[in-house]
Amino acid sequence: MLGHVTGRLLLQRPSYAVNIPAIIDAAAATGTIIELNASPWRLDMDWRWWKLAKEKGVRTSINPDAHSVHGLQDLFFGIRSARKGWLERGDVINTMPLGEIEVFLKAKRERMV
Repeated sequence: MLGHVTGRLLLQRPSYAVNIPAIIDAAAATGTIIELNASPWRLDMDWRWWKLAKEKGVRTSINPDAHSVHGLQDLFFGIRSARKGWLERGDVINTMPLGEIEVFLKAKRERMV
């Protein structure tokens, strides 16, 4: 999984100068999951890129970036960002039943061998 794709902190630090389409292409080619960081200070990867990622077959994991139990509530912001980016349940790895996640990760490992 690739997390903190652009490293941005909203209202504090701009994104790194990275080529998001190239990152999405690489993730599609390797079966790599891209994190959707649900922290309201990050919301990274930006919602505007998820439609392209979905078209290329890239999956996401919505992660709260929680540093405490209270931070788990930030999943709400990630879900809203995912919906804004045209993602559906099947595009989000951590909405799958455990057995399907295991199959997905096994296929990823087999690609690497």
